[in-house]
Amino acid sequence: MQGLLVFGRSGQVAREVARLAPQARFLGRDQADLTDPDACARAIRGAAAVLNAAAYTAVDQAETEPQTAYAVNALAPGAMAQAAAAEGIPFLHLSSDYVFDGSGDHARAEDAPTGPLGVYGASKLAGEQAVAQAGGQWAVIRTSWVFSAQGRNFVKTMLRLGAERDEVSVVGDQIGGPTPADAIAVAVLHMLARMRDDPSKGGLYHFAGDPQISWADFAARIMARAGMACRIRPIASADYPTPARRPLNSRLDCAAITRDFGLARPDWRDGLDRVLAELRAT
Repeated sequence: MQGLLVFGRSGQVAREVARLAPQARFLGRDQADLTDPDACARAIRGAAAVLNAAAYTAVDQAETEPQTAYAVNALAPGAMAQAAAAEGIPFLHLSSDYVFDGSGDHARAEDAPTGPLGVYGASKLAGEQAVAQAGGQWAVIRTSWVFSAQGRNFVKTMLRLGAERDEVSVVGDQIGGPTPADAIAVAVLHMLARMRDDPSKGGLYHFAGDPQISWADFAARIMARAGMACRIRPIASADYPTPARRPLNSRLDCAAITRDFGLARPDWRDGLDRVLAELRAT
């Protein structure tokens, strides 16, 4: 997409967008200080569309760095969205399932009540609200459990542990949809193109992988597809305490994005096979 500006360069989604849209301009943290909202806003001048694929994602560390988490996840996206509105260009921001409290066992729609359990989720929710309040043409995608062959993620962690151990304990009571980063990249580029063609397009959407699965079962699938003998032992979240609580229910209802943009939920099993093939090749 000509004229696309992407905040984020080394993240999983940004790297996949770069493969599909190498002509886009990507700003790393050395070029756009995400703790300086005004600098982020100034960087937007002259762009034809903006994607914010950058975020503060250290969920546990956010508990002791709330000011930084809010600056990056809330203040910066709000400033970006305001600048995009002033330029009259579409703005798309990535958010998270962590805006929910994880209660129940049903998939949450976009209008379901939010209730973040920690600073990270609260900062992402504040970012969504700031984007929506900025005016202009905007879209927010909430996604979950992102993985790829790049960067740090659950798949790569399991592969490393599987090569080192005979057994790995993984929480089995958190349920969600692992989402391939390459599928998110396809989705955001498609949405931005549609938004440029139709100023009425935009809003809040969910986009996550299918089928739903627990972290433990996902880990077992990773080991099996990678040909590793490492056993996965499911444990309760209570047996693996972390500084920030994780939602037990990360199921997202993705019907709206299919209805409005024709984007079907990606099958994470196919995405996992693509990632494993890429890792083998490299």
